[in-house]
Amino acid sequence: MADPTTIQAVTATQTGGAWRFDVTVKHPDTGWDHYTDAWRVLDMNGAELGMRELHHPHVDEQPFTRSLSGVAIPEGTKQVQIQARCSVDGWSGNTKTVRLP
Repeated sequence: MADPTTIQAVTATQTGGAWRFDVTVKHPDTGWDHYTDAWRVLDMNGAELGMRELHHPHVDEQPFTRSLSGVAIPEGTKQVQIQARCSVDGWSGNTKTVRLP
């Protein structure tokens, strides 16, 4: 297994009834054959709440930040998890827990 995608930072912002997540990830992308191709927001039970597809490698832009808006978070949720996916290795076994403000 190659180096996994590392989630370096997450900012969660609520606007009205939805949430925006700004996620900074780092991965040794080598090109179209091996790169971080998505990240997702999960509840603490592992249910997917939203996913951001990444449509190209970021070989010369590491780490990089991408956003996802309009994520519906169930009322009363105090924290979520962020998980990244690599085009070669699939979903990382590691997640980053984020406390919601």
